[in-house]
Amino acid sequence: MNSLLLVFFFFVTIFTNFTFSTNVSHDGRAITINGQRRIILSGSIHYPRSTTEMWPDLIKKSKEGGLDAIETYVFWNAHEPLRRQYDFSGNLDLIRFIKTVQDEGLYAVLRIGPYVCAEWNFGGFPMWLDNLPGVELRTVNDVYMSEMKNFTTLIVDMMKEEKLFASQGGPIILAQIENEYGNVIASYGDAGKAYVNWCASMANSLDIGVPWIMCQENDAPESVINTCNGWYCDQFTPNNPNSPKMWTENWTGWFKNWGGKDPSRTAEDLAYSVARFYQLGGTFQNYYMYHGGTNFGRTAGGPYITTSYDYDAPLNEYGSLNQPKYGHLKQLHDVLHSIENVLTYGNISSMDFGNSVSATIYSTNDQKSCFFGNANSSLDATINYQGVSYDIPAWSVSILPDCKNVLYNTAKVNTQTSKMIKVANEAENEPIVLKWSWMQENLDENALLGKGQVSASHLLDQKVANDVSDYLWYMTRLDLDENDPIWSKNMSIRVNATGQIVHAYINGEYLGSEWATYGIYNYVFEKEIKLKPGKNQIALLSATLGYQNYGARFEMTETGLPGPIQIIGKNGDETIIKDLSSHKWTYKVGLEGLDNKLFDVNTNYSSKWLSDNLPVNKMMTWYKTTFKAPLGEDPVVVDLIGLGKGFAWVNGNNLGRYWPSFLADVDGCSAEPCDYRGSYDNNKCVSNCGQPSQRWYHVPRSFMNKDVNEFVLFEEFGGNPSLVSFQTVRPGSVCGNAYENKDMEISCQGKTISDVKFASFGDVQGICGSFEKGTCEAKNDAISIVKNACVGKESCSIQASASVFGATNCEASVSKRLAVEVVC
Repeated sequence: MNSLLLVFFFFVTIFTNFTFSTNVSHDGRAITINGQRRIILSGSIHYPRSTTEMWPDLIKKSKEGGLDAIETYVFWNAHEPLRRQYDFSGNLDLIRFIKTVQDEGLYAVLRIGPYVCAEWNFGGFPMWLDNLPGVELRTVNDVYMSEMKNFTTLIVDMMKEEKLFASQGGPIILAQIENEYGNVIASYGDAGKAYVNWCASMANSLDIGVPWIMCQENDAPESVINTCNGWYCDQFTPNNPNSPKMWTENWTGWFKNWGGKDPSRTAEDLAYSVARFYQLGGTFQNYYMYHGGTNFGRTAGGPYITTSYDYDAPLNEYGSLNQPKYGHLKQLHDVLHSIENVLTYGNISSMDFGNSVSATIYSTNDQKSCFFGNANSSLDATINYQGVSYDIPAWSVSILPDCKNVLYNTAKVNTQTSKMIKVANEAENEPIVLKWSWMQENLDENALLGKGQVSASHLLDQKVANDVSDYLWYMTRLDLDENDPIWSKNMSIRVNATGQIVHAYINGEYLGSEWATYGIYNYVFEKEIKLKPGKNQIALLSATLGYQNYGARFEMTETGLPGPIQIIGKNGDETIIKDLSSHKWTYKVGLEGLDNKLFDVNTNYSSKWLSDNLPVNKMMTWYKTTFKAPLGEDPVVVDLIGLGKGFAWVNGNNLGRYWPSFLADVDGCSAEPCDYRGSYDNNKCVSNCGQPSQRWYHVPRSFMNKDVNEFVLFEEFGGNPSLVSFQTVRPGSVCGNAYENKDMEISCQGKTISDVKFASFGDVQGICGSFEKGTCEAKNDAISIVKNACVGKESCSIQASASVFGATNCEASVSKRLAVEVVC
């Protein structure tokens, strides 16, 4: 080999073995990446709540929305469902998810936990962990800490092997250990503090080369950064002066529970919280959620958390833009990024104008940027700064990158609003009514014969079944003769249950059902029964709705039928109680149809489905049909109106629990537009009163074949499948909004603008869908101008100005805007 080739070979070898690394550090001012202080705008996307096919689009839209990073939890119970048996396939491919983030040029924040809360089943803990002998969760306990360290190390080693930490040239700039422990630490006493210190020490020993964080942990050890979660974190101060001010969860909305209304947080208030945070020294902010997604299968926790985890996020459950929230925040992100250098390096000064109005000025030798904030919830303000007057609406922040011109105000939305509609399935030859076959769930062996898998002389907590099914049979026999003191014509059964569902059968006959509601974990089922002399079979089917996921010692919350379970006999004024709690109980996990996988397209029970005499409103019934995939690329939903409660599968893929018969509360909703001003919580601005908590269920297109698909329902309560239909979700009416001298941009997101329903430039009143002309407007015909610019196009842009629409007859003090409603 000649010397030239030798040198070339040596160079290639060295180059290909070299790993570029990114240095990530922090001080009290900011996160520093490769020597450059940064502000980081991040958004939470949970990989199991979407599909692998959705990831690239979700992450691309996140970047286009102005994010720098994607944050995700790691779900222990999903990855280690059985001890030392791991699953990182399909939607659980964490490595692929992080690499998809990397491919889009974004950073990643890995919240390992491994307790995650997240309204996820059992807070992300695998149930086998809780069933280990001698274990106590989230405290100083050798059994628990050994398992936690094993899983955390597993995840860290996987990331290291793929060189995904920033110190190795990967995208992960931060990692989290534990989660919101500070909210419950007092319940654990001294052991809680010792546990937090152990968590930090264990995490640091893994040597990942990037900072570790702990959220909601005011006494976090100095070796980790404590961060804030909440609706507002502008007043948060880290416990260590050398730690930057970080916000790991800015709640974009709220989760929904069965029986609950739809919560919504306005774009104005969310933007206000972000701008206020950066005005007062924030450096890292993460939206929880940026895309919420769907609780497929049995992943929803709570209990009583719905299948939808939309969270009113900037990207909705189906991955589409939630406008105006997405666009309003994108504009904010662009402004913040434009002043990143002065925010992280500049000197800070402030001015107090009284009545909750303030100014914060960031300045370097090269730049000076201002935030004007009005935290008053009702009164607008006018301030004078350096000889210029500025109007600041109540509950808003104005950002002036040059301290002269207002480039952005959180209360003034200059982006479109999209009103999404459901459209009927337009696949060729798709029948209006689906053709169903059915099969009855076989209950005889349990309800009638009491055959089970294990027995015990006491009542078991349902968690002992290791969470392999929602369903657990509790069965016992009661021998009675007519001389028994309890025998009477007036007998009843009383069952103390724990907040989920019980179905009761006596001698094979259905007796009744009972369940509680969200937030109530104990109730009593009591009903009259008719027993016979001799042997009586009592069978109680307990059904869970996800296990507790939050709170101090949440694993201690009883689930199932903890008892007592009693037979009550009344003879005149005398009441006799027979406690069955210590009887011999037989237990059976699951249902026969689930065991036989009737939902699987390859099931061996195809011949047993019946096509005649379709039953409706009949408990414990399986239904099956076929449908054609809707045309196009719009997101697909299935409308399950008319059904009771159960599970739904498309081609064997579990869409999650459904319960459209559970209606939301009738009180608390308002027909008036939500007032963004004033502190938000999840009880403000709710809708959907008196309607199904969830009616529409996401069907990812990756679950469907291009032609014929199989759809299976297990109906637990009894319902009528004849109203079920598959539909697509798309923009219907789209409204553009822009204040004077701003550009109004409007898009039908892939569809064509077909007509203009409303257009006016002036003091327009109302909101999207109910715009009205105000007391003044421009002289030119706004509708004609907008039609000429927009109809026939997918998107268009028009400046909201007198040069386009003509002079107005508005007073000088009137804030003018252009409002447009188009049809897609």
